[in-house]
Formats: sequence, structure tokens, C-alpha cells
Amino acid sequence: MIEVVIHGRGGQGSVIASEILAAAFFREGKQVQAFPSFGSERRGAPVAAFLRADENPILLRCQIYKPDSLILLDPTLVDNPNNFKTLKKGGWVVVNTSQSLEHIDYLKDFKLAHVDATGIAVKNNLGSRTTAVVNTGICGAFAKVTGYMKLESVIDSLHEFVPVKLEENKAAAREAFESVIY
Repeated sequence: MIEVVIHGRGGQGSVIASEILAAAFFREGKQVQAFPSFGSERRGAPVAAFLRADENPILLRCQIYKPDSLILLDPTLVDNPNNFKTLKKGGWVVVNTSQSLEHIDYLKDFKLAHVDATGIAVKNNLGSRTTAVVNTGICGAFAKVTGYMKLESVIDSLHEFVPVKLEENKAAAREAFESVIY
């Protein structure tokens, strides 16, 4: 079973990112489960989304406590070592940042990738510079580095979960897929 946790802030698209990735996994023949976790505050408040994918039916109905991969939509979340304590050793950390992550000592046990999803979102007019909607870009980057799914599965999933600016979101996913550094 593949388990992924997505951390972000309200408005960045964490929940939709988990749904896009779940749909992409499903297109690749996997059984999926995706669910959010957030408080009463939405815009700017911490948000987590959880995703499971497996060849077999998923019978678990609980949070993910030991993910295989961690996606951070807000680069400031890298500054908290507690965000990485439950990630499996050797797991993927995919971060929305233009900065390299290799200098961060507590990330040495993980596979690291980063992409400027904020810059890509702003370039494609997805949100604003202060609240860029980075989900489609990060999904493209995640597909590239993990190899769990084809980019076209992500692109096709956008039709279900991105009701506006579909072409801009497709462009963001493609650009992040091509520009992610790992």
C-alpha cells in the first residue's frame, strides 16, 4: 500500500491535490482512498490531506501514521522537524520551494524533490502571489519523482476536479513535471 500525506495551508489546494492524485492512481488501476483533515479555520490555516493507493481493496478507515511520501505545499512547513518524524525512512519529500533541501540535516534519511509550484501557479494565473493555488503543479512534480503514475493520468484527472482554468492547470502540471529537481 502507498500512503501519502499532503500538508499545506487553506487555499493552496491540499484537498484537491489528494483527490487529483487519487483519481490518477485509479486511472493506473489502483484502489484509492483520499480524505482531508482541517479545523474550522480554512484560508491560511494548516490543512492535511491523506491518500492511500493499493492493488487490493483498502479496508483501513483511519489517518495515515507512517506515510511513504510527504508533500508540502507551503515551504515554511519544512522548518518544522516534527512534520517528518513519521515519514518512512527513504520516503519521498516533495516540497513547493525554489530552494534546495540538501542542507537540512533532519531530511538526510529521505529522497528529496523541490519545485517552484508557487512561481508556476502565478505564471499560469492560478490564485495570487500571496495565495497561489499550487496543487496541480505539485501533482505533476509528484508523478515525475515517484513514478507512481504517468503525467497523463494526472492531466486526465484534472477534468474531474478542476472546474475552472483547466488549460492553465494542465500547463502548471506539465511545467512542474518538467522542472522538478530531485
